[in-house]
Amino acid sequence: QVQLVESGGGLVQAGGSLRLSCAASGRTFSSYAMGWFRQAPGKERESVAAISPSGGRTYDADSVKGRFTISRDNAKNTVYLQMNSLKPEDTAVYYCAAAMITTLSPDIYVYWGQGTQVTVSS
Repeated sequence: QVQLVESGGGLVQAGGSLRLSCAASGRTFSSYAMGWFRQAPGKERESVAAISPSGGRTYDADSVKGRFTISRDNAKNTVYLQMNSLKPEDTAVYYCAAAMITTLSPDIYVYWGQGTQVTVSS
């Protein structure tokens, strides 16, 4: 069982930056691939980024390539999402999730956090 708690969301102007954190409970964090997903009102859930258990491989959705960076610190049981050059269309609730396979497919992820709101004003 893994419990995930996101933090770091908020209101930011277009062009600004935010760093999201996702703290995981349990001693098996380093065994899990981690992913970030987002969902805007009235829209389907969207993949953002994923990272392998060791942190050696990362995947980014085309919509965030070059702007967002996923990373992790297994000693701190935490995964991060650095978001730069934010756009109004990045506004959404952002969720972190854990899976046994490194993938951008949300269907593979087993454990999910409660989400943190990111709002980008124009």
